Amino acid sequence: MTVGKGRGLHTLPIDSRTERLPWKRKLIATASALVFLVGCLMINATQIIFLLPLALLPFKWSRTLYTAGVRYTKRSFGCLLILMCEWFAPTKLVISFEREGKGSFTTEEIESIVSKGENGEVVSLDLPTKFILIANHQVYADWWYAWCLTYFIGANGVHNSVYITLKKSLQWLPVLGWAMRFFNFIFLARSWVSDRVQLSTHLSALGKAAEQDDNPLVFFLYPEGTVVSKDTRPISKKFADKMGIDDMTNTLLPRSTGLQYSLRSLAPRIPDLKLIDITTVYPGIPPMGYGQSYYTLRSIFLHGVPPPTIHMHLRMFDVATNVPIGDLSKTNPTAAPKSSSAAEIEIPEAEKTVFDIWLRELWREKDESITRWFDSASFTGANFEIPLKLRKKRHIFDALGFFLPTAVGYTWSIIRK
Repeated sequence: MTVGKGRGLHTLPIDSRTERLPWKRKLIATASALVFLVGCLMINATQIIFLLPLALLPFKWSRTLYTAGVRYTKRSFGCLLILMCEWFAPTKLVISFEREGKGSFTTEEIESIVSKGENGEVVSLDLPTKFILIANHQVYADWWYAWCLTYFIGANGVHNSVYITLKKSLQWLPVLGWAMRFFNFIFLARSWVSDRVQLSTHLSALGKAAEQDDNPLVFFLYPEGTVVSKDTRPISKKFADKMGIDDMTNTLLPRSTGLQYSLRSLAPRIPDLKLIDITTVYPGIPPMGYGQSYYTLRSIFLHGVPPPTIHMHLRMFDVATNVPIGDLSKTNPTAAPKSSSAAEIEIPEAEKTVFDIWLRELWREKDESITRWFDSASFTGANFEIPLKLRKKRHIFDALGFFLPTAVGYTWSIIRK
């Protein structure tokens, strides 16, 4: 198989990459799988051996240590994701900021957000540390690269404070599922009648704790619900026809319900909560193409064909003043919503409609910006490149879950003396 001059394998659909992997690539793929497996095993072992006993103790100090330990293991996993990219699938983020319209940034704001090192390289993004992150969903690796982005937000990153929703059955997966339970991820049954109370209660508790302890909180949500594919595109088109609206070109129509409930659950507990909207584009995927035909976790890390860059265009909204989530004047921020009649959960139809239209218009603008990206291979305004590499060598030990067990062992040896 040959690739045209100036083109890489990433521009070809995976099914068209017919050459067999050379033995060297197979060795690298094996090393990639082993590093990820060892990292996950070490992180989960740390949780079970060191954190589980703390969770069982009925003391405030043990709960404090447990929470700090969970944040460490989550930080370790975030570092592991970066390390996997650095060692086995090199790429970089290309960050740009909306300059006009909804969620735009001023020149002064961008200059204050983008922190550069002595050589002019971007070292961090000084964005707010309590936010809901929404984005279009092209490939199943979207969450991986979004988590990598959080490593560069703030001086120390907020990758230790990421929360996501998952199918309830995934919590029983060996190693990864167990670790995600320690991470305090939100597992849902995919039945909105029962999930809405569970989601609102869980997020309310997370928001209250983050505000009280002044800790970051990052909640990932993909309003489309799934990736764009040959199976999901007709469903989006059918729904658009039913509603009498135009379907999207590059994305799916967003679902507003989960996002509105999430915002209503967190906003009363976090007064300065932000909504960060990211439009993600991967080079190589053609217009009207399906992302999973070009990038899968297998093709990226085992076959060694990562996207050369990941373009992320940011918009940001202050939830209290710029997002129409509805009336929350009857909310009690100190109490968790435990029934469907709570103000966070019982949303009037008129307020649902207003938010649904707002989100759909936001997605329409996102869809149009992706179309424009295909014309120029970049979003408007300045682009800031961030290679996906660990900022400090010692973070390698964090990525492999070595630091906490070593620290505990060293402390115990000192105590024994």
